[in-house]
Amino acid sequence: MTPDALQARILYCDDDVLVFDKPAGLAVHRAPGAGPTLEPLLPALALGRKEPPALAHRLDRDTSGCLVFGRHPQALRRLMALFAAGAVEKTYWAVVQGAPAAAEGIVEQPILKVHRGRDWRMIADPGGQAAETAWRLLGQGEGGAWLELQPRTGRTHQVRIHCASLGCPVIGDAAYGARPGVGERLHLHARGVSFRVGPKHRLIAVAAPPPLHMRPALAACGWHLPGDSG
Repeated sequence: MTPDALQARILYCDDDVLVFDKPAGLAVHRAPGAGPTLEPLLPALALGRKEPPALAHRLDRDTSGCLVFGRHPQALRRLMALFAAGAVEKTYWAVVQGAPAAAEGIVEQPILKVHRGRDWRMIADPGGQAAETAWRLLGQGEGGAWLELQPRTGRTHQVRIHCASLGCPVIGDAAYGARPGVGERLHLHARGVSFRVGPKHRLIAVAAPPPLHMRPALAACGWHLPGDSG
């Protein structure tokens, strides 16, 4: 990805914070088998500073959308503290297989990390860490549903596991129960973030447009591209 292409994906930037629209399929850290990673590309997001921005949190490789960076060490510390305290409002969009039985609700289901040799996975387990996600149904069609989800805790794979617990795994998420489909990619998008860097700072609220691979499924559930009156 060229520097110009990376910079075109900046959703918000000020002296302290940069919010980037991460494409699906791009890992945020180097890891065995992770494929392309964001780390070597970060100098293109320095925007004139000596040091590139640093990640305040993470997104899964195959999840697209809002990724928050601190542009200097003090801002990074503040942002990481906000994420750790649950003071960042995060909104996800998912297109799932099937549809939940209600229009909205809250999933409260602990999540446990299980190690098997050098591999690991997350599972719903009463002995795990507390995890809570609020959700609502935004639309449905063609055997799927469009959900808005707001995780109130920050467990790994939380949104994916909680969708599966509703009986509605995220399209493309075979790890958590989705029926396999030819060429299907994960239909999970970090739609927005909202936070204040400090008590006297203004509210930062940023939204990322859904990725191209999700738009047909979203449209089948009633989503319209902004400006589309059809």
